[in-house]
Amino acid sequence: MARRRRRQEEEHENHERWLVSYADFITLLFAFFVVMYAISSVNEGKYRVLSSAILDAFRSGSTVNIQTTPPTGGANTMIEIPETKPIAKAVKGDHSIQPNPKLGSLAEDLSKVMDPLVKGGQVKITQSPKGITIDIRDSALFPVGQAQPNEQSTRIMAGMAALLAKVDNPIRVEGFTDNVPIRNPVFPSNWELSAARAGSVVRLFQENGIKADRLVAVGRGENLPIADNAIPEGRATNRRVSVTVLAEDQNEAEVMPSQPSTTPAPAPAAAAKP
Repeated sequence: MARRRRRQEEEHENHERWLVSYADFITLLFAFFVVMYAISSVNEGKYRVLSSAILDAFRSGSTVNIQTTPPTGGANTMIEIPETKPIAKAVKGDHSIQPNPKLGSLAEDLSKVMDPLVKGGQVKITQSPKGITIDIRDSALFPVGQAQPNEQSTRIMAGMAALLAKVDNPIRVEGFTDNVPIRNPVFPSNWELSAARAGSVVRLFQENGIKADRLVAVGRGENLPIADNAIPEGRATNRRVSVTVLAEDQNEAEVMPSQPSTTPAPAPAAAAKP
């Protein structure tokens, strides 16, 4: 009886148990290749975001964080770009300049000649891809509420003209006022005052050797303020003449000023007009 029972146990022994281990191995191998494929796939959207962020960081010298969420759900990706130095060069003072040999040299010369006025807050010189812009407060050029140049403006325009004559770029002169209305027989509104002041600067440039076909005068009135007209300091900043030396690839008729605008405040009822 013992021999017969042993034979029955031997006959029922399972010789295919290796298939279970083999199936587990195949499943793990399949999962491994799926994971490898997912890692190797390039997300085009993420690549464009990363490329754009790197370019912006090198231009501005800032630290950029990029957070993206994969469409299929997964961990967010955080990319930090360390602080970098801006590519743009700086003119003496606090003016950022794009690499342009001719205009860059001109901006440096203007900064040196007008350094006392720059330090005094009456002149600001900046450079952008559109060209060089010299913002001059009206108090440095004209008497209160007038467009007839004072003695200081004659000296300023003569010094600027000597430098601007070294290049052939077009020059746009724009007059700006604050939002305080002006009404008199000479200037019925701020439009006339701003245009007359721009024309006076153009005339001084022409008298000091700048060719007339390079010059254009524009009156902007109280539009495009760069400071808050609700306070005296802001109104004083907005009363200005901007002289822009346009870059070679800029068409004067197509270039519009890029000053940051603020919402003009209501005109004071009884404010003295400078």
